[in-house]
Amino acid sequence: MIDRDTAARLAALQEQARLDGRRCVVGALIIQKGRVLVLRRSDDRSLFPGCWDIVGGHVEPGETLAAALEREVREETGWRLRRILDLVAVTDWETVHGDRVDRRREFDFLVAVDGDLSSPHLEAEKFSAARWIGPRDLPELRENRQAGDDLISRVVSQALVLAERAAFPQGDS
Repeated sequence: MIDRDTAARLAALQEQARLDGRRCVVGALIIQKGRVLVLRRSDDRSLFPGCWDIVGGHVEPGETLAAALEREVREETGWRLRRILDLVAVTDWETVHGDRVDRRREFDFLVAVDGDLSSPHLEAEKFSAARWIGPRDLPELRENRQAGDDLISRVVSQALVLAERAAFPQGDS
């Protein structure tokens, strides 16, 4: 899935996040036919309810970024991570829970997956819908987001541009 140099680079990024007091989050940008898979978070989620999101989630204690990415792809879609193609974005963000601030560092990767891309197996308790978003659909990713919250639309846009320029594999169709 990843070579030794990439694993070392990701380990260094993860360690720097820890030193910076940031909890790691991974995101998978899965592309097929010039579109990225997005999932609508369930309305009862405490974080970003009803918002479109990419596949991903928190890195568990003792887990590497690559292992977390593989787990999240499997849990949220039923697909298998074939390969990490590129690191698209690294973004720091925070959420506030009462008087506690949760500081996160998100690593979003362009990935290749194996599985039936026409039919993701969504975690029903976490997601209510899935769809493929192309460049013209990017404004829809701001639905139910707070003003200024453009992380998902920004990384999806970056992934689409990167995939087009580099002619990365765009899924099995």
